[in-house]
Amino acid sequence: MTGPDDLRLDTLEPEDLDGHTIDELADYLDAGMQPADPSIDDSAACQNALAALVRLRQSSMGSLDAAAEHEEPAEESWIGGVLANISLEARAGRDVPLRPVAPTERPVMTEGAIRSMVRTAGDVVPGVVIARCSLEGDVTELDAPVRVLVELAVRSGVPIHPVAEQVRAAVAAVLAEQTDLVLAAVDVRVRDLLPPQPGSVDPHDDEEDRA
Repeated sequence: MTGPDDLRLDTLEPEDLDGHTIDELADYLDAGMQPADPSIDDSAACQNALAALVRLRQSSMGSLDAAAEHEEPAEESWIGGVLANISLEARAGRDVPLRPVAPTERPVMTEGAIRSMVRTAGDVVPGVVIARCSLEGDVTELDAPVRVLVELAVRSGVPIHPVAEQVRAAVAAVLAEQTDLVLAAVDVRVRDLLPPQPGSVDPHDDEEDRA
């Protein structure tokens, strides 16, 4: 799933998440976020990562264990790649300008917040897990054209072209509503195929049975 420019979990630094690691955040989530940890609760990067972890677990529920049984060790698997990308994407990154209402204003939104917005929009499409998202172009310049790249894992049996188009439309709509980015394109790539939801019927199995 991850390309040569992607970082693996073992190369991530705690600075990516205000001193925390993705494993610590996963443990915090498992503990019901109790006792409260202000260093996590007050960190925008940690909150973005926690929200992405929740969506990952909800959208891939039942697939993680099945995938782990057939994949290489975790740090090499698609699961490790998604977690690494969540950690990296949650960083604040560059300041992205918004269109000011008054001449004295200089409103901005962080790149991390926008990546989280993209991931949220894509993850609500059924049968899809967002593997990676990135903004390509000079996002620090108002009105500069920007390309958004979204890489997906799609559950087996889910029609790929329709869900990819749903993700593209959802991402374009939320960015148009919440930011002032000038979108040159929203590129959606399907990089992985997830096992079917446990208990669901894979249409390919039906075809084999009829044969």
